[in-house]
Amino acid sequence: RCWSGFRLRVAGKLVVGCGVCVAESGFLGPLLREELSLLQPSGPLQLALWLLENMLRVARILKPVLVSQPSRSYAASFSSSSIDPSALTIKKTAAPKLKPANDHSLVFGAQFADHMLEVDWKRDKGFGPPRIVPHHKLEIDPAAPALHYSVQAFEGMKAYKDSQGKIRLFRPDKNMQRFNDSCERLAVTSLDREGLLKCIKELLKVDSDWVPEKEGYSLYLRPTMIATDPALGVHPSTEALIYCITSPVGPYFKDGFKPVKILAETTFKRAWPGGTGCNKVGGNYAPGLLPQQMANKAGYSQVLWLFGEDDYVTEVGSMNIFFLWETPSGKIELVTAPLDGTILPGVTRDSILELAREWGEFEVTERPFTMPEVAAAWKEGRLREAFGAGTAAVIAPINGIAYKGEEMNISCGEDGNAGPLAARLYKEITDIQVLPELFVPVAQIVSGELNLSQTTSQAGKKSFRDWSVLID
Repeated sequence: RCWSGFRLRVAGKLVVGCGVCVAESGFLGPLLREELSLLQPSGPLQLALWLLENMLRVARILKPVLVSQPSRSYAASFSSSSIDPSALTIKKTAAPKLKPANDHSLVFGAQFADHMLEVDWKRDKGFGPPRIVPHHKLEIDPAAPALHYSVQAFEGMKAYKDSQGKIRLFRPDKNMQRFNDSCERLAVTSLDREGLLKCIKELLKVDSDWVPEKEGYSLYLRPTMIATDPALGVHPSTEALIYCITSPVGPYFKDGFKPVKILAETTFKRAWPGGTGCNKVGGNYAPGLLPQQMANKAGYSQVLWLFGEDDYVTEVGSMNIFFLWETPSGKIELVTAPLDGTILPGVTRDSILELAREWGEFEVTERPFTMPEVAAAWKEGRLREAFGAGTAAVIAPINGIAYKGEEMNISCGEDGNAGPLAARLYKEITDIQVLPELFVPVAQIVSGELNLSQTTSQAGKKSFRDWSVLID
C-alpha cells in the first residue's frame, strides 16, 4: 500500500503509488524508475498532476510491461472429470469413402476420413463414454451457444507416417494443453488431456490407412469443442460436444518453398490485452476475414497484425512470426513476440525457440518489438530473414512487407525461396517428425554418451527425439 494513499491500478495490479513505491515496485521495476526518480512526489496531488502532464509518455513506457504479463490459470474454477478410454466404443462405417490421390489436387480441409471421435459433456455429469463413429453431419439445436456466442474452441495437429510406415504425432501434449486452456477460457470445462489423447490415438488406428505415406503429406486432425445447450442467453454453458475429425492434406507449398508478401495492418487489430488472443477460439478468426480479403485484393498473401500506437508486431495471418536480424550493437538475434496473452502459444513456435537455443549460435529472444524497429533494421541492412511458423506450413518464408506505403524487400536465400535459417528449421522439424532412424535412445543422452558439441543437426534431432510420439 502506497504511503501517500494514492494508487493507480492497471488490470488489478498496483502500477504507480509514489516515487518510493515505483522505485521498489516488482511490477514495473526499472522501467519507470528513471522517469520518476527526479520527481519524488510529496503526495498524491503532485503525482496526479505529473501523470496528467506526462500521460502519453507513461503509457508508452507501460505498454511493453502490460503486454508481457503472464496468462492466468483457470483450472481451479472447474470440477474435475475424466474421459475413460476403456469405455470407448467403435462403430465402423458400412460405406468407406474413396481416398483422394496424394498429389497437387488434394485441397486442404476439403476431404475427410471415414470416422470421427465424439465425447459428450454435461456440467452436472462430466464426460460421457467416448465413441468412434462414421463421419457424419451434426444435429444441433439452433439456440446453441456455439452458434450465437462463439462458445467454441479447436486445435490443429497432424499425424504422419514415418520412414518405417508407422504413425506419429508431433508434440500432441502441447496441443492438448492449449485445447484445455481454450475450453477453460470459455468457461466450459477442464479437459482430461491424457484421456482425450488416448482416444484420438485410437481414432488414428481405426483410420490408419488414411494417413498418407508420401513425403510432405499428412493427416490433419481438428479436435473441436462446441457448446450445445438448447437455450439462448449469455452464461456459462452446461452442455458441450468434444469431437475430432481428420482430413488428409498435402504440403503447404506445392512446389517447394514459395515466399509470401505480407501487409502490415495498422487499422484492424487481431487481439488485445485481456482478450483471447492466446486461445484457439472461433471468435478470434472471423473478424480477421475482412482485413485478409482486403490484403489479398491488394496483392498480399497475409496480414501482419500490429497492436497499439507504436505498432507492436504480434502475428502474421494465423501464424507466429520471427525475424532474424543484426542488432544495432552488432549481435545476431532471432526475435519473436512474447506470450503476453495476445499471442497464440504455437507448437511450432515453441519448437523453433527450443531448437535455436540448443544450437547456441545467436541470441534467441521473446520480447515486444515494433514495426519501426523492423523498418529501421531493413533500411540499415541489418534484417536477414523473416518467416511465419505454424502447423500447416511449419515454416513460411516472407520476402516482402508493406508498411505505411513502403515496400520492404527481404532476402530469401540464394534461390529466392527460403533463407538459410528458415530452410534449416524446416528440415530439422520435419526430420524429427518422420525420421526416427536419426534418433538415439534417451538413455544415451542421460548417460552422457551423446556429445552435444557435434553438428547442430545431429544434436538437435537426438535431444528432441521425444517430440515425435509413436502411435502403437
